[in-house]
Amino acid sequence: MRHTAGDRIEDSAGEVAERVRKVVEAAGCTQREFARRVVMDPSKLSRALSGTRRFTVAELARIADAGEVDAGWLLGSATADATSTGADATSAGAAATSPGTVTPSPQAVTAAPATAPSSVTSREPLLPSAGRPLQIVRETVRLIAEHGFHAVRVADIAAACDASTAAIHYHFPGRAELLEAAVRWCMDEDTASRATRIAEAGAGNAAVELRELLALQTPRTAQQRRQWLVWLDLWAEAARSTAIGRLHVDYYRQWRTTVADVIRRGIAQGVFRDVDPEFSALRLTALIDGLASQVLASAAGAEDIAGAEDTSGAGARPDTGPDDMYAALLAHVRTELLSEAEAEADAEVEVEVEVDASSVEF
Repeated sequence: MRHTAGDRIEDSAGEVAERVRKVVEAAGCTQREFARRVVMDPSKLSRALSGTRRFTVAELARIADAGEVDAGWLLGSATADATSTGADATSAGAAATSPGTVTPSPQAVTAAPATAPSSVTSREPLLPSAGRPLQIVRETVRLIAEHGFHAVRVADIAAACDASTAAIHYHFPGRAELLEAAVRWCMDEDTASRATRIAEAGAGNAAVELRELLALQTPRTAQQRRQWLVWLDLWAEAARSTAIGRLHVDYYRQWRTTVADVIRRGIAQGVFRDVDPEFSALRLTALIDGLASQVLASAAGAEDIAGAEDTSGAGARPDTGPDDMYAALLAHVRTELLSEAEAEADAEVEVEVEVDASSVEF
């Protein structure tokens, strides 16, 4: 029997789950972080490890790639029934049976060792950007930002990764799985960036923390604009896809909770008025989304505007720029959230916008 990428692996004895658990432990990170590295829903990984869900061949391929182990060993197979050891082997020996599945050839299979390879028991912790699956996801994100999800073909992603389409399908059975993986990766990176920004701001003035978050959400750099372009595709797809819709709900719940927590701390510190934190967070995040959309739409024609002859004397510029967005957000915070004393002090201070040089690259 040959497995296809979307097949679920029978594991009634829990042997596959136990091997995966060893790989996760050897990675030197939390289970949630490992799920992020293999671009997998943490709850799905948890259920598969507990035996209430079966791993798919594609998931095991990504786990094997991230853990630098033999996929055949993960499956417990020493025959041609096992999948190949990685995407490079797949691209050399796999043949696609349908647009969304791959059947590895016997030549691409490596016999499973009796025990786990040494890389499972002793090696340096993996970098989050290591491995073929994350390369595929990063290139998918870049292409979505440049062309839109529905204009990106698997062949385009394969070309960007210098791989075959079979290698892409080996890790992600279809375009739907690729979109979900790309969105989840963006969500995780954005959440990590927010946590870092808040940590850098320290546990001091909540108003300062909120300004840091607003600066991070302003599409000022090329990386920030690309990430926002992916969010625009996410909004459109979330209305049509149940899986993406769930990701959308989870992401915005986390984002609004982060903002509400900062507002709640500000109220306790006396820098914010006694407002409803959740409702205020909803209003502020909605304002961020709307202004960011205007900035992106304005930026699309900014080069043409800048290159046109200026006859007004006002200087060519897009209708809504990042500075306009940030200023509008600060004005909202000043009029709707800041306490009277804090608002007066804030009006006397010119706030410098610092762009995070470590923001995620695509």
